[in-house]
Amino acid sequence: MTHAATLQPLIVFDLDGTLADTAGDLVATLNLILDREGLAALPLAVARPLVGGGAKALIQRGLSVHGIQVSPARLDAMLADFLAHYEAHIADRTVLFPGVPEALDRFEDAGFAFAVCTNKVEQPSVLLLTALGVASRFRAICGKDTFAVSKPNGEALLQTIARAGGDRRRAIMVGDSKTDIDTARNADVPVVAVNFGYTIEPVDSFKPDRVIGHFDELWAAVEALGVA
Repeated sequence: MTHAATLQPLIVFDLDGTLADTAGDLVATLNLILDREGLAALPLAVARPLVGGGAKALIQRGLSVHGIQVSPARLDAMLADFLAHYEAHIADRTVLFPGVPEALDRFEDAGFAFAVCTNKVEQPSVLLLTALGVASRFRAICGKDTFAVSKPNGEALLQTIARAGGDRRRAIMVGDSKTDIDTARNADVPVVAVNFGYTIEPVDSFKPDRVIGHFDELWAAVEALGVA
């Protein structure tokens, strides 16, 4: 038996659009910022695909809908306001996607460990997962600011795996976007994509190893990739 075969398998999840449906709280906060700029609020259906890539990117995308660009200094000030409000209302509307607790239970019973690798800043990521009652289930919760690099740099995923005590050869990434798929490819880690996240283009167009439409399909996908 090889050393890799004896290691505990690890599933590394993206957060927004993968584990949790965070769009409601993120868009509500975005609309607060837009209102302060004298701009109209964006309907959830319009703003939902803008989510993903972090708060600064969301603000920039929201402004772009109105044809607005701001200076870097102004954007930083808006980001600070965004984060202050968002952290105070981080789980007003946010919920785990259906099947997440049951999937974690099944994989944990089978000996898997879990981690999170997100482009959300680490502190609100921990805060959110704590509010949702699942933070303790993850050996590592790593955000955009945790390391010197972030997704889609493969090192962000590899360092998350290392922090969780895992090994790339027994790890798998689960995400909802091209960024997640590119990250996994750059780290030479297999990747499962969920098709209910925040990407505008169909996620299967980015050629992940497997696509699932519900967390009750994750076991079969992981098993098919030889990690289970």
